[in-house]
Amino acid sequence: MGLLNWMHKKRLLVFGVAMVLGVSLLSGCGGKEATTKANSDTLYIGMANPPEFFNPLLNPGIAGKFAIRFMYDSLLGMPEPNKFVPALADSFETKDSQNYTIKLNPKAKWTDGKPVTADDVVYTLNLIANPKVETSKNSNIKMLEGLNEQGKLPEGVSKIPGLVAVDAHTVTLKTKTPVDPNYIKNFLGFEVFIAPKHIFEKIDPAAIGSSEAATKPTVTSGPFKFVTYKTNDHIEYTANTDYYQGVPKLKKIFVRIMNGTLLVTELKAGNIQMVAGGGIGIVPIKDIDILKKDSKLSVQTVPSFQGQYLDVNNSIPEFNAKFRNAVTTAINRQQIVDQLYKGTAQLVPTIYTPISPVFDKNLKSLPYDPVKAKALLAESGFDTSKEITLEVPIGNVLREQSASLIQQDLAAIGLKVKQEKVDFPTLLARARKGDYQMILIGYGLTVDPDYSSYFVPGGSNNYAHIDDPKLTKMMLAAASMTDSSQRKIAYGKIQEYMSDQQFLTTLYAPDWIIAQSKRLHGGIRPFWDGSLVDLHQWSLDG
Repeated sequence: MGLLNWMHKKRLLVFGVAMVLGVSLLSGCGGKEATTKANSDTLYIGMANPPEFFNPLLNPGIAGKFAIRFMYDSLLGMPEPNKFVPALADSFETKDSQNYTIKLNPKAKWTDGKPVTADDVVYTLNLIANPKVETSKNSNIKMLEGLNEQGKLPEGVSKIPGLVAVDAHTVTLKTKTPVDPNYIKNFLGFEVFIAPKHIFEKIDPAAIGSSEAATKPTVTSGPFKFVTYKTNDHIEYTANTDYYQGVPKLKKIFVRIMNGTLLVTELKAGNIQMVAGGGIGIVPIKDIDILKKDSKLSVQTVPSFQGQYLDVNNSIPEFNAKFRNAVTTAINRQQIVDQLYKGTAQLVPTIYTPISPVFDKNLKSLPYDPVKAKALLAESGFDTSKEITLEVPIGNVLREQSASLIQQDLAAIGLKVKQEKVDFPTLLARARKGDYQMILIGYGLTVDPDYSSYFVPGGSNNYAHIDDPKLTKMMLAAASMTDSSQRKIAYGKIQEYMSDQQFLTTLYAPDWIIAQSKRLHGGIRPFWDGSLVDLHQWSLDG
């Protein structure tokens, strides 16, 4: 993975002299200050976590997905939960919830001038289903006929049956069984980025991840075009003036990567006009009141679908259910919420948060009980003389602070835990391979409650490496239901089982903090995932 090695090496860069475009800048990694005149054509966004990839097929982390949406469009936009609007597709319809017809926008084109066609859609979906392709999107298409439960084609089969390019702008596809239309629109329509066939078909499928098309994309479909990425410092985009939905009002966007304290300083100084939010641009809680008192800024907190988790590697036999329960009950999660989040986070019993349509409000979080935790640890048979490494991604200050509290709580029941701080792309790479013992991580969860990609073997986001046949059966059955009320009942039972087994420890569900300049028209929405749906219409007052 040449890209991972490239991104792993942290560098300090002077950010400003080469960008005679806008605002007084500080390097995202602490370089020298450079001063230029404010410019209403250029938007500067602050983000704490660096993107892992610029690959439309492989974006498992929130930061990478956010970065890619500036330049790649999906078939549909989703400005609000389960409210879909046209993007590359003008329509995505079905009469029987199993056979779907997608009509593409005939004006959509790639940045090299070639049209976006049905062949691009069919090619992208077949590429995701190709077992040779490393992708985080296979779980998003697993409902299609002919694919296994990991969203891949069986050996010897090269095309998804029932997936047809009827004409240049029409695609038809078929699911294994009837599915909730919102389910397929969410996962396939909104979460899958369409790749240009004429670019990617020239690359060996197994080598796409390290190709220039995936690391330095030049042919894309979104409102902005990729210019450059300086590792751990900034991403530069320029407007796609031939964008099919209209010429963007902004000419350039810089996403600057910096820690939470610098996010606040730069926002107040006007050097950035927006904090990315969504778990990748975190305003420290202690600074919210400072920002709210600034008349030039708009600040609000909103509930989210996301949470922060302690993943225990389930593939390690010693980390059995009793051990995992011991870990959860040993951690004083309420203390973390009270001390670090000051009322802007809440405890939840499982991965489902209170704004999820299937959240079981009757299920309670496991209580903090170090005495019980000690007993469970003894019953688990774990050798407490062994040291456990807890890997903590840098960038999210509160998550880093919570690691010390967690370490202390686990020590109190007899576990020897040491922290190792790593950059997020490195942590994510280790998580995908299962090359870790414990990690702290946040999940970018969807409106649809099918989180099987996090819990089913082969799932693209199964960082905890869970392989529980009962849970797999329950999740696959719930995903295939078409009636929303029946799905809610099924997911209620799933939440009970998750709570019992503690496949991962749900630490807390933080509110998202939306902070941006009042000069900005557009920006982060209360439904964070839908924030970039109207990016081409964003503008800045002079």
